[in-house]
Amino acid sequence: MNNILFEHTEHHKGNRLSDVILGGQDGLVNTLGVILGVAAASQETRIVLAAGLAATFAESVSMAAVAYTSKMAERDYFKSELEREKREIKEIPEMEVEEIRDIYRKKGFHGKLLEQIVKVITSNEKIWLQTMMRDELNLEPVVNKRVYKSTFYVGISALSGSLVPLMPFIFLPISLGIYLSIILSAMALFIVGAIKARITVGNWGKSGIELMLIGIVSALIGYGVGLIFKV
Repeated sequence: MNNILFEHTEHHKGNRLSDVILGGQDGLVNTLGVILGVAAASQETRIVLAAGLAATFAESVSMAAVAYTSKMAERDYFKSELEREKREIKEIPEMEVEEIRDIYRKKGFHGKLLEQIVKVITSNEKIWLQTMMRDELNLEPVVNKRVYKSTFYVGISALSGSLVPLMPFIFLPISLGIYLSIILSAMALFIVGAIKARITVGNWGKSGIELMLIGIVSALIGYGVGLIFKV
């Protein structure tokens, strides 16, 4: 397949932020749930640390793998749609020209100016394909570099997030470790939610509280399961 190169000027800050939040929140919440459940059930620091470390590394690798496979799926889907558009331009160019005309008509162009735009775009297959992929299908190319970066950000964020609830049990007894682990995790989730709102849109306080409540409630389910099997 011939490669079609597209020019990109954005730095994908939103994608990086999404990767960090996805990995960090998932790693923190899942590991916290495991730790609280094991702590409630066993009351043994050694077992809690073993379970927490196992969850930390398993979750980090798993999340990185999920990020990789999902981005690869996006890339493959983009390639398949690109090939379809290339075929349609060759086989049914009249319909594809009309689609370009319709796209720019909806943008507010009419008459001679509209026809000039259509003529310029359809005279260059690269620009024609780019316009169809972006404006008709709302698809952007996923390059290999982006796949690897997403995998890295998600994996590292999951690892970092997982260590937050685990740290108190290294230095404190089980009872204090549980409380401090919940407090640190709640603070971390609130900060992530607040940063997300400040970088994107929304009220930072509301966003922080929402992410904190979702994470802590989810993790406390693990604690409840641990209490059921308490020995």
